[in-house]
Amino acid sequence: MTKLLAILAATFFAASSFAASHAGAPMAGASAAKTAATAAAKTEMKADAKAEEKAAKAAAAAEKKKAKAEAKAAKKAADAEKKKTKADADSKADTKKASAEATKDKAVAAADAKKDKAEVKADAKKEAAKK
Repeated sequence: MTKLLAILAATFFAASSFAASHAGAPMAGASAAKTAATAAAKTEMKADAKAEEKAAKAAAAAEKKKAKAEAKAAKKAADAEKKKTKADADSKADTKKASAEATKDKAVAAADAKKDKAEVKADAKKEAAKK
């Protein structure tokens, strides 16, 4: 990217220099004032080219920082999603566990009730047998 920008700046500078040197009267008849003006124009063009190159470098650096920040944000979002998925799975597991516990408790209660009922019947039969 930097090489491409440097080539672009060099090409721009060369084209600008060529256009500036061929503008106006032929070179043979150029006066000292025109030569000074051409030199000033060349200096200005060099300064412009350098400024453009610096701006391009700054833009590239900013783009790189932006891409890095976006990648970091995407990673954080993926991690958060992963944690959320894990939390959802844990929640579902907890729900299933609680449901199984409730089912077990119901079964134990029913078994205890049957046992108590059987004991009552057995006691009743013993009493009936005694009479």
